[in-house]
Amino acid sequence: MHMDNIVGVTKKFKNSHPDLYEFIVFNIMSNVATITNFLVLWLGTGLLFNKIDGPFHWWFFDYGTAQGGLGGFLSFLLAYICAQIVNFIVQRKVVFGSKVQISQVIYIYILTVVVVGIISVWLPPYIIKQLAPIIGVWAATVANVVNIVVQVVINYPMMKFVIMK
Repeated sequence: MHMDNIVGVTKKFKNSHPDLYEFIVFNIMSNVATITNFLVLWLGTGLLFNKIDGPFHWWFFDYGTAQGGLGGFLSFLLAYICAQIVNFIVQRKVVFGSKVQISQVIYIYILTVVVVGIISVWLPPYIIKQLAPIIGVWAATVANVVNIVVQVVINYPMMKFVIMK
């Protein structure tokens, strides 16, 4: 298939199914944030916070040493923050083509990010605890995949209908 055909088919699909096309592009472009998330997670657990291995228990966050402890918590938190910064920029410009003033929506975006962030930092140790006996070191990666799915389920409607409007 020639490039002209691919472009033509894509434009036709976009015109016929604009909402589905937008959701697909949202998910494709979310991969930029996903890649950022994984790179920062691996950098955090492998280098930045690898010497911080004591348990971390605060509020409803429960990162025992088997779940990465304080270093794991900090790694997931840093990975999430970096990914959300990248995600906002990419989604605003590429997916939604939004010209909304950042100063007008930053508060609702931060609120959304905080709510999703609490879920995303709270959930991993529970997933890791269940999966580590089965898949070992891959449990943290699976926990991160679950986080990303949760983030899409919440972030897409918030961005589409509230933030990037």
